[in-house]
Amino acid sequence: MPQDDHQLELIEKPARLKRADALVQLDALIGQDLRPLADQFDITVWKSGRKNKGWAGHVVERYLGQSPNSDKAADFGDWELKVVPLIAGADGTLRPKESMAIAMFTAHEIEQQSMADSHFLEKLKRLVVVARLYVDGQEDSSLVLGVVPFDLSGPLYAAIEEDYEDIRWLVRNDGINAVHGGVGRFVQARVKGGAGAGTGGHCMYARTQLVAYILGLTDTL
Repeated sequence: MPQDDHQLELIEKPARLKRADALVQLDALIGQDLRPLADQFDITVWKSGRKNKGWAGHVVERYLGQSPNSDKAADFGDWELKVVPLIAGADGTLRPKESMAIAMFTAHEIEQQSMADSHFLEKLKRLVVVARLYVDGQEDSSLVLGVVPFDLSGPLYAAIEEDYEDIRWLVRNDGINAVHGGVGRFVQARVKGGAGAGTGGHCMYARTQLVAYILGLTDTL
């Protein structure tokens, strides 16, 4: 029998996984290959010749007991999980393969919301970033290399807020379609990439130098 809204409100929601507990679980994942785990958790990597670009993130979410979702709020209540690919140079030096998607946004949202009130900040301010090795486009293997907690604060907060306001100014004055990846020193905004690029709306991204800094691959920005 269907439950009414009042009854649903009485059902206790499952507790969110605390970041400290997640870090313990994720540390045990270091050195493991995510590709077999994708099969174990029934996460699609390839379908009809097209890759699910977010497969690795979905695997780690499932490992932590979270079902993949498209909510704008942070994945785990007060902290956000990100899984980023690293590539190794000829000398073995690691670097981010690409920028890191942070949060989708609409023209109305960025026009009305300061960074302090935004989903962008909600996702960026308390992170756990899982670094994985990107070998090649086939993604037959991807080892977990490390796990890093990161809290946005201090001068970097102010610098990213300046980027946010520059993007906000552009939307307010020239419209959402004027947004491009050239604006912003540490974060940029552009149309969401991947399959169906151009149809998924606009997204804020951390540039690769910021990702490298978060992961401790560089001391400078």
